[in-house]
Amino acid sequence: MQIIACLTDPSQAADAQKQGADIIELRLDLMEGNPVDLVRQCKALSNLPVIATLRSALEGGRYFGNPDEWEKKITPVIPLVDYVDIEQQFARGAVLVKAAERTIIASHHESEMVPLHVLFVLEQELRAYGDIPKIIVTPTNEDDVIDLIAFTRSAKKPICTGVMGTTFRYARAILPLFGSDYAYCHTGTPTAPGQYSVTEFITLINLLSS
Repeated sequence: MQIIACLTDPSQAADAQKQGADIIELRLDLMEGNPVDLVRQCKALSNLPVIATLRSALEGGRYFGNPDEWEKKITPVIPLVDYVDIEQQFARGAVLVKAAERTIIASHHESEMVPLHVLFVLEQELRAYGDIPKIIVTPTNEDDVIDLIAFTRSAKKPICTGVMGTTFRYARAILPLFGSDYAYCHTGTPTAPGQYSVTEFITLINLLSS
């Protein structure tokens, strides 16, 4: 399991590494400035692998462009990063990322729970263009959390699962125990409600695993 530090400012990269993160996610949709400059600033402060993410408004971010605009904005940073997050609506951009031999995080975020059988279908759809499916849902009750755990345990690996919101935020710490290979955290400024900080998450995992 690897801890991803989600940054809203590239100047936080050194803190992310110091706190114990394994990977940095640059939330380019939450940053002002030239994406190339932002990535270079991050890499000057840390030697951790970097994910470039332009999260759409449809999936909880602040990027409002269409697929053509997404490709235009992400293309210059592809050679500079190690991973690129690609939502299904931008899946055609996977060709560019694969050509550059970078890893694709194929992501899907839902503001509601997805039935268990649909989760497995979604996993297949994401693997069709990406290397690491990332499926984030919003449970409404404990049964939803149990279904998400069951899916995480049974899904082909690698897989990343998680929850949106604060009600069942504890699932963020539990899912890695059942096979989620990545956990998204913050270094001081959360990029999503319910996120744990890197230091909090490390403490939780150590306690739960001991």
